[in-house]
Amino acid sequence: MRWPAPGDNDTSGSKGDTKRAPSQWTWSWANLTKSETLVPSIVFTITTISAVRIYKSYLRRIPNVNHIKPGYFRQKSIYGYVTSVGDADNFRIFHTPGGRSAGWGWLPWKRVPTEKAQLAGKTIHIRIAGVDAPELAHWGRAAQPYSTEALNWLTSYILHRPVRAYLFRRDQYDRVVAQVYVRRWFIRRDVGLEMLKCGFATVYEAKSGAEFGDFEKKYREAEEQAKRAKVGMWAKPGLLQRLRGETGVVLESPREYKNRHAAADAKKAGTEKKVVEKKAGPDKQVK
Repeated sequence: MRWPAPGDNDTSGSKGDTKRAPSQWTWSWANLTKSETLVPSIVFTITTISAVRIYKSYLRRIPNVNHIKPGYFRQKSIYGYVTSVGDADNFRIFHTPGGRSAGWGWLPWKRVPTEKAQLAGKTIHIRIAGVDAPELAHWGRAAQPYSTEALNWLTSYILHRPVRAYLFRRDQYDRVVAQVYVRRWFIRRDVGLEMLKCGFATVYEAKSGAEFGDFEKKYREAEEQAKRAKVGMWAKPGLLQRLRGETGVVLESPREYKNRHAAADAKKAGTEKKVVEKKAGPDKQVK
């Protein structure tokens, strides 16, 4: 078989010239401002910017307190799953932006971890704003009456449930002070307010104003109602102390409990310093 020689397939002549010159596009402002070029470019740019903003504002997962930007405080809320309750007024959440509508809980790659090792460094420590619950035993201090009951109540109320936290500030313990809501029977409940109604917390007194949004009056009214109804810690104030034979006992609030122990610790530290200085002698200065 002979290979075709150059020109064998040339269709020029009587059959007409079918060769076409290669198309060329020259750059010019006129080409850029044509509607078929300009409109798709604008639509693509707006769509991309909007998608990035939506992701950063609503779908970006915040692993821990160090990733919360200052603009979030008193401006935004976060939605998450309660993984543990540490005390009667604080707990940890795993941030699940968008909730189930964004795939959390049912998409294979959006499961909330259950193992403690898997949750390390991936949760946000929340301190419920505006309330102070009875203190559990820690640092060698005895537990307050009703501290266990308060802890059990909060655990049964929010553990392994989704909550929404409205962020106020970051405290000295790297917790986020927040007003917390949970849905119970399709009704949104303020967790701090419910604790006050049940008599398992008092209104926070240490930093009035810093701990509240616009709900301080409502919280104080709830505490007074619990006192009048004698529920929770207000049912039998000082009962445990009286059972131990103590007389003239009244209920000690969580703030009074903390102040008493802080004063005792300061007095103890001062006494120990004087003892050390005495042993060191007058010629040695102990700092």
